[in-house]
Amino acid sequence: MSGRETDPLTRLPGLDSCAVSDALDTLGLPGATTGIGPLWPVSEPVAGRVRTVLAGPPSSSGPARHIAAEAIGAAGAGDVLVIANGGRLDVSCWGGILTVAAAHRGISGVVVDGAMRDIAECEEHGFPVFGRAVVPVSARGRIVQVAMGGPIRVAGVDVADGDLVLADRSGVVFIPAADAGRVLDLADRIVERETAMAAAVGAGRPVTDVMHDSRFPTVEEADR
Repeated sequence: MSGRETDPLTRLPGLDSCAVSDALDTLGLPGATTGIGPLWPVSEPVAGRVRTVLAGPPSSSGPARHIAAEAIGAAGAGDVLVIANGGRLDVSCWGGILTVAAAHRGISGVVVDGAMRDIAECEEHGFPVFGRAVVPVSARGRIVQVAMGGPIRVAGVDVADGDLVLADRSGVVFIPAADAGRVLDLADRIVERETAMAAAVGAGRPVTDVMHDSRFPTVEEADR
């Protein structure tokens, strides 16, 4: 859009997951997750490029690789690690040592489709973590890193390395890299429209009128 910053990674932190979810819905795109949220009370949104990790049971045919250790070394500053563990709540796939390493590397945060531990250390280092649960159970001998940098599935959403992610107190949304521009354009319009709607309600307009479906941006507007 004219006059707006075009870099998605610059624009994304200024939005919230609800606006992005609404934009994805309007465009008929998957990306919004359910059941994954902040595991300590983070105050700022986490936005960045996805670096994928797939966790799974250890195999007797190959060496065990600790979950995310290699991925931390390969990630760049501002990236967000996203670990797929099938939503398992019985074992952790992120902890304190990984947090120290990731923070030192400049990684913005981690999203886990599963559980993690050492939450106090994450908060102490100011490192944002999003997942389904906190448990004390170690990954050692239970799950390993199966792959990294490939396609994964997180809370029913297909996620690729290089996609965008926005995680905040409302939840976690993923944006396919190829659709980033139009999703963010529409999310911006949604925020503008809802700001105007809130102002109208504050000025005394009936909420039944203001909240009518015709007041929300459409896919046709997004295409324009």
